[in-house]
Amino acid sequence: MTEEHYYTQNPTTEHDEQTWSFSLLNHTLQFTTDAGVFSKQTVDFGTRTMLEAFNTEQLPAGKILDLGAGYGPVAISLAKALPKRQIDAVEVNERALALTLRNAADNQVAEQITGIQSDRYQQVHDKYAAILTNPPVRAGKSVVNDMITGAAEHLVANGTLTVVLQKKQGAPSAKQLMAETFGNVAVIAKNKGYYILESIYHDTSAN
Repeated sequence: MTEEHYYTQNPTTEHDEQTWSFSLLNHTLQFTTDAGVFSKQTVDFGTRTMLEAFNTEQLPAGKILDLGAGYGPVAISLAKALPKRQIDAVEVNERALALTLRNAADNQVAEQITGIQSDRYQQVHDKYAAILTNPPVRAGKSVVNDMITGAAEHLVANGTLTVVLQKKQGAPSAKQLMAETFGNVAVIAKNKGYYILESIYHDTSAN
């Protein structure tokens, strides 16, 4: 049997559910995780660093997209921090997406979060005030690059794309791609080899 990855659409790995608490954005949250999903023991350091660096106060109006939501730490913590925002949690892995919706309910934010099963942006049709992603590096560079370049079609004017990548996993080339795609990029945080990269979408069609 070949090893399954967390970006498999329908994991068949035997279930191994665990429930634990974790503090994100000043809220103590409860997460249930399972075999076949990313970082099932704890919220990974890259995701935590991205959430801490993300500026929620300068966002334009609109929904937020959590691209590659896993079991939901980004979507759920942002929903808690921003009770007036709607958040779409996009995930290719059916098991992970089901956990996101279950965890949203357990943390009393189910009404704010919509789950979308999608490989990258295939089933995503809206535009967003912000897109956040901790991309699945093991899925390959072309997948990560698609997640970056595809964001431009799904952001409102002045919306942001925020990406976490380790330097050794391609942060410098991602930074260059974001600069080429959006005409701007900033490193908004660096910690233990993790880079938090952010670009702002400027709608040039109005000019």
